[in-house]
Amino acid sequence: MKITICLSILFYPEMLAIKEALENSGHEVLVPPSEVADGEGKMIPVAEYYKLRHADEVGEDWVWERKKEAMRWHFDKVAAANAVLILNFDKHGIKNYIGANTLLEMGLAFHLGKPIYLWNPIPEGMSYLEEIKGMMPVVINNDLSKIILRQRTPACR
Repeated sequence: MKITICLSILFYPEMLAIKEALENSGHEVLVPPSEVADGEGKMIPVAEYYKLRHADEVGEDWVWERKKEAMRWHFDKVAAANAVLILNFDKHGIKNYIGANTLLEMGLAFHLGKPIYLWNPIPEGMSYLEEIKGMMPVVINNDLSKIILRQRTPACR
């Protein structure tokens, strides 16, 4: 099965082991890029880009151009996959965090009728809790064997 992993880029190192485990189980895995081009075209690690993007006064257009590109590329990966796996680890003091970008990716998968798997339970106390529950993700509780090819849900019309 082709699986796209969605996550906060801050969790990239944790994602690599999960990607490898999925591949060892015979899955094809699509992930965000490990590097992006900076303002001069030099490739930088995503962790460095994340820090730049979250700096207090980021006014550089290239930063937001890369964000736009990354979002579009990952949407394409969601569309190309049979399912998505959301890696929702603790972040900002929130247990099982799902950020805005990951929520957008979940929404796209939902719209396209693709199964949505959550690594950890649905985060409580989020302003968009009802939207997450309405997409009816399957919580796998860190158990990759729970990812099975399910019949697609009808795409939204």
